[in-house]
Amino acid sequence: MRIQSLAPAAIALLILFAQTPRPLHAADTAPATKAGFAERDITPEIGAEKPGGYGKSFHRTLHDPCKVRAVVFDDGKQRVALVGVDALIVPRSMVLGARKRIEERSGIPADHVLIGASHSHSSGPVGMVIPGEYDHASPLVQELAYKKSSGADLAYLQRVELAVADAVVEANEKRQAAQCGVGKGIEDTVAFNRRFRMKNGRSHTHPGQGNPDIIEPAGPTDPEVGVVGAWDNDGKLLGCIVNFACHATTSPGGISANYIYYLEMAIRGYFGDDVIVVFFPGTCGDITQVDNLAKSRRMSGEQSAQFVGGRVGAEAVKVLLGMERGSLAPVAAKTKVLTIPRRVPKPERVKTCLEMVQKDPKEVGSTDWTFAKEIVMLDAIIAKHPTAEAEVQALQVGPAVFLSDPAEYFCDFGIDMKARSRFPFTFPVELANGCVGYVPTEEALSSTGGGYETRLTSYSNLIPAAGQLIADTAVELANQMKPGEVPAAPPAPKFSGTGWSYGNVPPELD
Repeated sequence: MRIQSLAPAAIALLILFAQTPRPLHAADTAPATKAGFAERDITPEIGAEKPGGYGKSFHRTLHDPCKVRAVVFDDGKQRVALVGVDALIVPRSMVLGARKRIEERSGIPADHVLIGASHSHSSGPVGMVIPGEYDHASPLVQELAYKKSSGADLAYLQRVELAVADAVVEANEKRQAAQCGVGKGIEDTVAFNRRFRMKNGRSHTHPGQGNPDIIEPAGPTDPEVGVVGAWDNDGKLLGCIVNFACHATTSPGGISANYIYYLEMAIRGYFGDDVIVVFFPGTCGDITQVDNLAKSRRMSGEQSAQFVGGRVGAEAVKVLLGMERGSLAPVAAKTKVLTIPRRVPKPERVKTCLEMVQKDPKEVGSTDWTFAKEIVMLDAIIAKHPTAEAEVQALQVGPAVFLSDPAEYFCDFGIDMKARSRFPFTFPVELANGCVGYVPTEEALSSTGGGYETRLTSYSNLIPAAGQLIADTAVELANQMKPGEVPAAPPAPKFSGTGWSYGNVPPELD
């Protein structure tokens, strides 16, 4: 495996690694939450299909491992598990299978398990087309789906499902009394909205650096770095959760966890190589590392992965170092499964697209042919599944709540959920517990919207109201629960009546 040099931020942190862990105050030794962490390797083989996009691509090199990372929290009454997977998506069938295994082997209720994908575009073959998904369709559609589209590998899906279950079971067995904390920081230099309002009145995804028709970004970013940490009673960090909103599309070259690899390196560089870092992306369906307004040349994939991962990881380290520790209780989970209609292409469009896909892509143009293929495939999906299942989950860890959505969800929704949640720490988690594709705002799907994410495809096709419905449901579930107390530092002692005697002296000139 080709191990890359550390990001500059991680190098700086390594200089500080020699210092000993911060001991706990006596007041911090109150009854603690139990926490356990574990991980599993799910690195795909060279030659495996590379996920993402609407066509086929294959891995030829290895950059760094892909992993499943899990944490279990126990407040003495209930347990919850959170699992981060280095994957483009987590298909719904795989989530349900893993949860079933977890409940049978550990007793943790299936609906108390959150499974989220990092959305690494350089990971293993988990999507987009699932084996057997188009077996009901015509031979032409099956050819388009299975031979011309990005597809999952059944054996790899089963491997990931088992790895998720194994990691949670081990984390559950490794639970120990832990002093936990929660906090948030800001990293506002690495992520950008990729959609822009243009002079023609519509929005454009990645309009290109220096495009004179750009007016302004078409949406916000969310620079918050959310962190939950757990330490043993000797002050050693067992593991942490990091939540940040940015597509994992840096693609450093070959099979990779993407920038999450360098994020993990930065945290481990300070706290130790056995610290487990569970990563969840925030709502970043329209957020990437690409700055279309930059005046300088873009970084390479490797540089970009180091820059994003190193800086987000360094910010997480800062948050962890300033975090007060105590008990994060209670833990709880609430879940609701929504049934959401799909957008239906007009019959005449389906007919035109059927004609187009039977021609050579060079004849009709690669982009037009690809989206024609997607309309034909969508028509086949709707024939069997006119609605999509979307699970929304609110998982509580003391004063923090993780709000899941199974989509590449626009950033506006995450900011909205944070504003309306009663929890002081609200961490949206996209692409969790399933995948229904892009879910843009209603404005993005209006006449003033536009962009790649709004195109009607087999991957992305829910009705315009879907995004707000998911957000409203998540906030509703969160607000049914009462936030736990945020760990606080012991109060300062009362003034003794005298200060430092060395300090209470007059100046001397001779």
